[in-house]
Amino acid sequence: MKVKKALGIVAHRSVYAAMYALSLLPMTFLYAMASFTFFLAYYIIGYRKGVVIQNVARSFPDKRYGEIHAIVKKFYACLAAHFAEIIKSVSVPAEVLDKKLVFENLELINRYTDAGRNVIACLGHCGNWEMLNFIPHKTHQEVYAVYTPFGSATMNTVMSQLRTRFGLKLIRDTKVIRHILSKTSPPSVYLFLTDQCPPFKEEKYKFTLLNQEAYVFSGMEKSARASRSAVIYLNITQLSKGSYKIACVPICSSAESTNDGEITQKYVDLLSENIKEEPYGWLWTHRRWKL
Repeated sequence: MKVKKALGIVAHRSVYAAMYALSLLPMTFLYAMASFTFFLAYYIIGYRKGVVIQNVARSFPDKRYGEIHAIVKKFYACLAAHFAEIIKSVSVPAEVLDKKLVFENLELINRYTDAGRNVIACLGHCGNWEMLNFIPHKTHQEVYAVYTPFGSATMNTVMSQLRTRFGLKLIRDTKVIRHILSKTSPPSVYLFLTDQCPPFKEEKYKFTLLNQEAYVFSGMEKSARASRSAVIYLNITQLSKGSYKIACVPICSSAESTNDGEITQKYVDLLSENIKEEPYGWLWTHRRWKL
């Protein structure tokens, strides 16, 4: 056991050291690496290309063949660029990120927490969502990211170190409700990524997402209702290469006063609009519509 733990520490430190060294390179070089990665993933390997094309085509049935493939191609280019930006964020100064990330209506969070409400901030895998690790730098509340562990212990440790760099706190998806209800400190913000296919499917949490029936994680709404939280949606769009706008959109000011499923329906509607606004920016590689 000690040997396994030691090997895990070595693996984590080696991976993080490599990422840190790469992060010191100029962004132009990292984007050049991203372009090469895009070429391999799109033209040579075709990483999940069939799944991506099928997902995009079914989500936008009115688009023509050429339009579908243009979205798919731009998606792969953006995804590769996102990895380059994540690597750069390992060492980039906070003042640089402050110029790259534009937060809109962030005072909405203050309004809810000043009224004594926790804030459930739900979002999708749009734009470079990993850049939200910077949000604690922009607000005075504690910010927690609800996560599901990776299969790799090394990747868990590396991503944990990266995500908590600016004060973001991580909390397991299985512990979030208990944590919110037992927390006695001032109201906090909880980030929920809720747009992938849940392992456990509940019929009352089945909605229409991009013209297709889809099951949605129920944990976000259940956590909000149980904790009597306010709920917002974080709409992420790309302003330019490496720069993003994160807009805080209200869903409800008191989750306990909503009907069952109402919060999730609003989330699905806002997510759909977010994706339609920038269809190349969403994570299309997952088999999202497994029923």
